[in-house]
Amino acid sequence: MVSYIIKNWQGEQISEAQMELKVAKVENASHIVHRALVRYLAGQRQGTASSKTRSEVRGGGRKPWRQKGSGRARAGSSRSPLWRGGGVIFGPKPREYNLKMNRKERKLALRTAFSSREEDLIVVENFNDNLPQPKTKELVSAFSRWGIEKESKILLILLDMSENVYLSARNIANLKAIEPTELNVYDLLYADKIVTTPEALAKIQEVYGD
Repeated sequence: MVSYIIKNWQGEQISEAQMELKVAKVENASHIVHRALVRYLAGQRQGTASSKTRSEVRGGGRKPWRQKGSGRARAGSSRSPLWRGGGVIFGPKPREYNLKMNRKERKLALRTAFSSREEDLIVVENFNDNLPQPKTKELVSAFSRWGIEKESKILLILLDMSENVYLSARNIANLKAIEPTELNVYDLLYADKIVTTPEALAKIQEVYGD
């Protein structure tokens, strides 16, 4: 269960509410959240690093010198891994870094991570209408009224983000704006403060609540 206070645009408390979320047992919580975090970070890797083997490096078709009589070590190709400009032994090749995790486990990890940030959760009534035009300064002032320090890393979760809110938020360096369906363990743990609305919480409950 997550308990939270709902504030208005001016930062005044207007009501209190609770959210039912099934979380992992205490003894398993850190393990399952860690697994989900490792899976997310692994999934962010492109896996495009590629080095050439001796068969892929250009050149080296002829034998550099005859087998015997020169006094030098025998060599069959100038593209041997022992040579400068040669192929790479056991170098990286394109690959997938994705890790498997069951859907139920992923949802459980998300709910557990979200519940662990209860103290840093700031719920504000829908403020789309409070920004009639794009104004980053107004949004920064609102964050200050809601008790968020200037240098804090903010995760903004909104169900229906108006264009004015989006344009106002995109200039704030430490802010990341996402929809409830884009929720992930990394963003939840990385942010210092999580700002959302009752509508977004209802969507989170709907999508991840089972």
